[in-house]
Amino acid sequence: MITPARLGSAVLAGLLLAGTAAPALAESASAAPSSPAATPSTAPSAAGSTAPGPAGTPAPAAVPAGLYGKGDPGYDGVWRQSLALTALKQNEVVPAESAVGWLLGQQCADGGWPSFRADTATACDPKTEDSNATAVAVQALVALGGHAEPVAKAVQWFKANQNTDGTWSYNPGSPGDADSTALAVSALLAAGADPAGVARDGHSAYDGLAGFQLGCASPADQRGAFAYQPVAGSPLTANVLASSQAALAAAGGHLPVTADSRADAPAKPLACADGAAAGTVARADSASAAAAYLTAKLAAGGQRLLLDTPGATPGPDFNATSWAVLSLVQAGHAKEAASAADWLAGNGYAWAAQGKNGTDPAAAATLLLVARATKLDPYNFGGTNMVQLLIDAGPKPASVPAAAAAKAANEPDATKAPGSGITEPDENGGFSAGWMIGVGLLVGVGGGLLLSLNRRRTTRNGAK
Repeated sequence: MITPARLGSAVLAGLLLAGTAAPALAESASAAPSSPAATPSTAPSAAGSTAPGPAGTPAPAAVPAGLYGKGDPGYDGVWRQSLALTALKQNEVVPAESAVGWLLGQQCADGGWPSFRADTATACDPKTEDSNATAVAVQALVALGGHAEPVAKAVQWFKANQNTDGTWSYNPGSPGDADSTALAVSALLAAGADPAGVARDGHSAYDGLAGFQLGCASPADQRGAFAYQPVAGSPLTANVLASSQAALAAAGGHLPVTADSRADAPAKPLACADGAAAGTVARADSASAAAAYLTAKLAAGGQRLLLDTPGATPGPDFNATSWAVLSLVQAGHAKEAASAADWLAGNGYAWAAQGKNGTDPAAAATLLLVARATKLDPYNFGGTNMVQLLIDAGPKPASVPAAAAAKAANEPDATKAPGSGITEPDENGGFSAGWMIGVGLLVGVGGGLLLSLNRRRTTRNGAK
């Protein structure tokens, strides 16, 4: 089968043969994105593939057998492993026992997970246990099935490490943040524990999450968003990654997103009367308000969210955009999510496959989750076989579905075919309808010129 990327190459070759120039792409997919791959939060220790710091910081950890990816796992080992296992399971790939065993072996005696545990024979330091890693590990084990005991221990860990305001922090003992609280809520939902009943000092997990959402006292264009963390003496400020991850929890979702609900109407922004008093957003309105904010933000950014982390290089936030798509689908707004999913299909290859260590399994898994949630082809996501790309980043799976085996055999180069540099909002696969029409016109013009020149040569030759 000819993939969109291969079709594009053929069209460009035709243009060159016709003597016409190819149009410049507005955005290069081969440019390395500036955001860390699938970073769970803005905490420094969650910086994905970030290189070690100055002298005195730990040396890069060796990549153990069974782990997905080739990069230093010290910051994101459990995170990327959990996302990879979740995404592969959703696509009917049975992972290797070593991959599942590695994740189980990372769990601490009290039920939590650290970001990475180099020596499993040494007891965990509770202060270094990571709520984000624990949350995605729980969701992965629930998706895999058959791991009730470690999941139950993790639920108890969440209960023991909940802050008095109902929130969770990245590491225990710190003030809560929206990303960590949202991921914890999603983990509880996956495990079958009602977040409304998980409380500390009378504040439930939902109460904790609500404390980060911007309500009627905020500027109209930020209402429904979530702040990463309150700053004393300052109003809450919207954060796109926090909003994207918190929206999934507010909509009652967890990974993998498999919701088939479809809302008949667009997401409703908060209904705020003039002079509305400050207050938390009601739980009944939370998911819709967050979805309305994300939909507007995506539209304003050309169907992708933009990095808003202080000090970050301006550009697309692939991670936040992916979580926004998952959240919108979970909330029943798949139509609003479709254009952003198409943008990711056309532009996400560099983020997933062209990092300094090759394929980033967390990014590849996130895009694979997006493909399945939005009912796009995971074997041809912007021209890339995302299933095989993720399989190739880890240990050989125990089994793969027939479809995956057939695709790998028939199109062995599909994982190396990048998506296009730009995708229009209503197109999947990397080449917009407008672009293709333009190509057709150029090919037609080139062909017409060649035909005209040939006729002139024929006329001249006949006149001699």
